[in-house]
Amino acid sequence: MKKILAIAIALVLVLSITACGQKSSSSEASSVPPSQPAPSSEPASAEKIDVKIAALKGPTAMGMVKLMDDTANGKTANNYVFTLAGAPDELVGSIIKGEYDIAAVPTNLSATLYNKTQGKVKLAALNTMGVLYVVENGNTIQSIADLKGKTIYSTGKGATPEFALNYVLEKNGLKVGTDVTVEYKTEHTELANMLAAGQAEIALLPQPFVTSVLMQNEKVRIALDLTKEWDTATKGESGLTMGCIVVQQKFMDEHPDALKAFLEEYKTSAAFITDSANLDAAAELVVKQNIIPKLPMAKKAIPQCSIVYVEGDEMKKIASGFLKVLFDANPQSVGGKLPDENFYYIAQ
Repeated sequence: MKKILAIAIALVLVLSITACGQKSSSSEASSVPPSQPAPSSEPASAEKIDVKIAALKGPTAMGMVKLMDDTANGKTANNYVFTLAGAPDELVGSIIKGEYDIAAVPTNLSATLYNKTQGKVKLAALNTMGVLYVVENGNTIQSIADLKGKTIYSTGKGATPEFALNYVLEKNGLKVGTDVTVEYKTEHTELANMLAAGQAEIALLPQPFVTSVLMQNEKVRIALDLTKEWDTATKGESGLTMGCIVVQQKFMDEHPDALKAFLEEYKTSAAFITDSANLDAAAELVVKQNIIPKLPMAKKAIPQCSIVYVEGDEMKKIASGFLKVLFDANPQSVGGKLPDENFYYIAQ
C-alpha cells in the first residue's frame, strides 16, 4: 500500500505542475517517486512520513542526488518524493499553494515566496553559490565594458541571473535596453544548444551547462566569471548565492523532527557530491537523475557547480547581504520588500 500511495502522490504532483502551466514539453517537471522502503525495526510511533520535495535540474538539485538514491534504496529517515523541473516558474505556483513541503529554488525567489505567502515559506539553507558565466563564441569580450552594444542571450528572467547581470552591468555604467540588449530563453538547455550550434555569440549561462557547451564547441570560451564581477561590484560586501532550500512553515510546525532529519541527510548528500574522492559515483548519480546527460560531462561539471550546504547564522549573513544588494537595485527582485527576521530558519 505504501508503494501505491507513493506512486499516487507522485502522479498528483505531476498533474499539479501541469495545471500551473508549462511553457513547453521540454520543460515539463518530472517526478522521481521513492522505491518501497526496506523493512524498518522502528516502532510504529516512528513510522516514516511522505515528504514532497521540488528542485530545479542543475546545481540546485545536484546536491540532492545521493539523497535521491538513498531514498530509492529505503535508507532515509522518511519517504522523499522528488519533483525535478526545468525552470523556476514551473514550481512557483505549487510552492505558494503549499503543494511541496521543501524546495530548492533560486535564492532571490525564496524572498519573493516569503513575501507572497505572508511568511509561510522560510529559508532553511543555501545550497549553491555563484555558477554564472558570460561565454562567448569568439574572443572579443575581455571585460564588462566590452559588452556595450552587444546582445546577450540569457536564461533566468525574473530570477537571480537577470538581477545579478543587471546589477553588474549598471555598476559598470551600462544600462540594459540602452547600452546592452538582453534576450531571454526559457531553459538552460535551449540556450546551451544555441551556443553549441554557433547560433548565439554571447550568453550568460550557469554550470553545468557551460561545461556542456565547451565540450561540444571548441570555439566557445568563458569570457567573464560573473561571481568575480559581482564581488568587484559589491566591493566584497555580499556573496553571490544562486540557490537555496526553502521549507513550508506548516511542515516546520507539524513535522519538526522530519525537517531536522531531512536537513541532516541533505547536508550529508551535498558533502558526498562535493568530495573529490566520490567524483565517479557522484557523476553516475547526476546522470541517473537526468540532470546531466553524459558521464564525462558530469565529471567535468560537478567541481565547477559551487555546491554547498550553509545553514544558521552564516546562511543568514550571506543571504541577507545578497538580498539587500538586489533590493537596492530593484525591489521587485526580492518580491517588493526585504524579508524580516522570521524569514530565516535557524535550528535550535
